[in-house]
Amino acid sequence: MELLDSKVNTFRGIIVSPEKLPREPEGFRAALGRSLEAWKSDGYLLVWLQVPLTTAPLIPEAVNAGFQLHHAGDNYLMMTFQLSDGAYIPPFASHYTGAGGVVINDGGELLVVCEKHRPNGRSRYYKLPGGTLQSGEDLVDAVVREVLEETGIQTNFESLVCLRQMHGYRHGKSDFYFVCRLTPLNTNIAMQADEIEECMWMSIQSYMDSEMVSPFNKSIVRAAMETPGMVRTDFDGFGQPDQREFFMPGPQYGQPWSP
Repeated sequence: MELLDSKVNTFRGIIVSPEKLPREPEGFRAALGRSLEAWKSDGYLLVWLQVPLTTAPLIPEAVNAGFQLHHAGDNYLMMTFQLSDGAYIPPFASHYTGAGGVVINDGGELLVVCEKHRPNGRSRYYKLPGGTLQSGEDLVDAVVREVLEETGIQTNFESLVCLRQMHGYRHGKSDFYFVCRLTPLNTNIAMQADEIEECMWMSIQSYMDSEMVSPFNKSIVRAAMETPGMVRTDFDGFGQPDQREFFMPGPQYGQPWSP
């Protein structure tokens, strides 16, 4: 009797072929039962079952068989089943990723925004423009895009200044926030009115003295002015370069190594 179409990964896990799943729950139920028995008998450890939304009626059958939810995408649900007690199940993505830009013009003014939608009724405050990275988007591209969308200011990326990690963020996930130094290519502001209440060029001294700026935001602006940060660097031997970003200290740090 046929088993569900699948392949084996390097960790002795079974990956069920989502495009070849039976369409009817009854047929799926029978094939799933046979498959689980065979895979467990053969010593495999874990089953990954991706159910497309087009075959959503199969989900209750998988739950009844003992599968647990792992994560969901726009058009699928991923489920897992431990064939061996204690088999390790890698967790899904644990962090969001955001980026903010320290943008200082030739007059020594800092680009700042005040968000329209503030959490928990928080009073007005000034922060750096920025936002969340999109799936598959480079950090450099994301921070340039977010600053442009919120303020109308086009920029060039200069360096990565600092990183903040925070837990208990949206939906209980953690959050990475990267701060980048950017050079403005224009100065005329075109504010994104849907999300931003106020946008301006502010003198750095006024920003540092303002009670409407958090100590963290003041510290990262100071770091951007006082340290060169890390520049984006290319390396050979890491596969496709458009799938990776490297950031390393600039040449002013340290001395060349020699054996």
